[in-house]
Amino acid sequence: MSKQLLHLVFGGELTALDAVEFRDLSKVHFVGLYPNYAKARDAWKAAAQATVDNAHMRYFVVHLHKLLQPDLLAVDGTVKRPAPKALPAKGKSTSGKAGKARARK
Repeated sequence: MSKQLLHLVFGGELTALDAVEFRDLSKVHFVGLYPNYAKARDAWKAAAQATVDNAHMRYFVVHLHKLLQPDLLAVDGTVKRPAPKALPAKGKSTSGKAGKARARK
């Protein structure tokens, strides 16, 4: 089973062709929430094609998984692994009494 990557598809009539401001927020059409980009794109395409006669209608796909956990995703959408913790420099141990005293300074 592939990783669930949530996508939201919604749209509505914009105030101008060169802006992303909805004419009436109460009429924004929430198409749905999808588990991957492929399904979200299919829903986006169907909604956009159904309103093709109105140039001010615009639909969007929002990558919710990037908003919910932005630090876990790389640019290509793959899951990033946490960086390994840095080891202390050679000869500078942070364990024991001497290391604790150095850490406090």
